[in-house]
Amino acid sequence: MNSEAPKLPLLQQREIEARIVGPLMRAFAAEFGQERTVAILRQVIGELARQGGADLARSLGEQSLEAFSRTLDRWRENGALEIDLIEQSTERLSFNVVRCRYAEMYHALGLAELGASLSCQRDFALAEGFNPEIRLVRTQTLMQGAPFCDFRFQRIGGGESTNEATSGEESG
Repeated sequence: MNSEAPKLPLLQQREIEARIVGPLMRAFAAEFGQERTVAILRQVIGELARQGGADLARSLGEQSLEAFSRTLDRWRENGALEIDLIEQSTERLSFNVVRCRYAEMYHALGLAELGASLSCQRDFALAEGFNPEIRLVRTQTLMQGAPFCDFRFQRIGGGESTNEATSGEESG
């Protein structure tokens, strides 16, 4: 018997999570305050994303920016994201997201105020977990009302760790 759960499209997975986390967040915020609750949420989501990035690197067997860019199809499945690719090289991956069904879904669920914490912020931690030498700079998001999300990944440093995934746990 296969013990692995079937892979849901990422958009569907995020919707299931949001339908559970949203009401929990509202209840915790009423009890403990919005600021404290959102800070804890962001910390937990960041840790999960960082570990997810490390797991992704291990499953691919490498930590290069090229390998990372090949995972974009998972983000885009079922039309979840529409992107305009700007640059793709060994040192940079730059694209704009011009339609984000993740943002649309959070808005439709009445969770627009939590969408950035539940979804957008995880991109930074995912990249860091995948390879600490990959940095994401993003100055705007559709979730926050901008006309597009500007994703700019860049490989920094020059260590050998970009060629092979580590088998140990990421610190952080």
